Amino acid sequence: MKLELWMWLAFGCSVAAMLLVDLLAFGRRGERIPLRRALVWSVAWTLLGLAFAVFLWLWQGREPAGEYLAGYLIEKSLSIDNLFVFALIFTYFGVPPAFQRRALFWGIVGAIVLRAIFILAGAALLDAFHYTIYVFGAFLVVTGVRLARHPDVEIHPERNPVLKLVRRFLPIGTTFHADKIIAREGAGLVATPMLAALTMIAAFDVVFAVDSIPAIFAVTRDTFIVYAANAFSLLGLAALYFVLVDMLDRFRYLKLGLAGVLVFVGLKMMLADVYEVPVHLSLACIAATLTAAGVLSVARPIPRDTTIASRRRARRASQPGTSART
Repeated sequence: MKLELWMWLAFGCSVAAMLLVDLLAFGRRGERIPLRRALVWSVAWTLLGLAFAVFLWLWQGREPAGEYLAGYLIEKSLSIDNLFVFALIFTYFGVPPAFQRRALFWGIVGAIVLRAIFILAGAALLDAFHYTIYVFGAFLVVTGVRLARHPDVEIHPERNPVLKLVRRFLPIGTTFHADKIIAREGAGLVATPMLAALTMIAAFDVVFAVDSIPAIFAVTRDTFIVYAANAFSLLGLAALYFVLVDMLDRFRYLKLGLAGVLVFVGLKMMLADVYEVPVHLSLACIAATLTAAGVLSVARPIPRDTTIASRRRARRASQPGTSART
């Protein structure tokens, strides 16, 4: 798809406007988001993302719409996987539910910006060096195998270099001051646990972008479709988090399904010069793999006492108030 500059600018402004709507209309600052509202917004954003596929079909035809749908499925599934990490970060730092909304929003903004940068860089590499396709494909296969063998994520904030850098300039306090990132304690300024949580989310945003961009380039080389699929998959992620926050661990086989998808698209990318897998077949394989992972997760849930939600309840019971671990 060859788009004029004004079309890119129009789409970018539309994404910014949707983010603004998400910020202003979904929930007020410092408000705990009710499940019903989160569910309505999550469904609305998902329908909007799917409606864009219909728009592409009418505008550009079936193949671009199919490429977008395949990319949207991959990115949406990876985004749900990212929610596991967000939940672990909030649990580690003891971020109260009323303050998680702001952290999620800025995490999503950072993800959209970072993915735009990675998309442009990836497209430039693929255009300039054709062999990059094999590098991306091999990276996805290795990532998929690693995810299948080690599905559990550990965040290790004490090892994070960005958080260490923050500590060099500002001490990190142990008390939340609403959802502020910097507050005055005594005679000086301190970073709040909210800043520590945002720093960790930003660091993982980079990791997520590195994983997701090669995956979608395996189903389409169109930069606009790649960015659109990423943007629509991230919009509404905050609402989806509040819907799934207490059910995330029920998707125990999601990572295994994602691993299978990553291996599939990695091999597809590596074999592109030999055989080009049709878009409809890619879409069917991705949808079938993720559906099987979801059905298996529902059929075989993990024990409740090992879930993120149970760990969060235990943490609140052992640490009443607004203190947090840093």
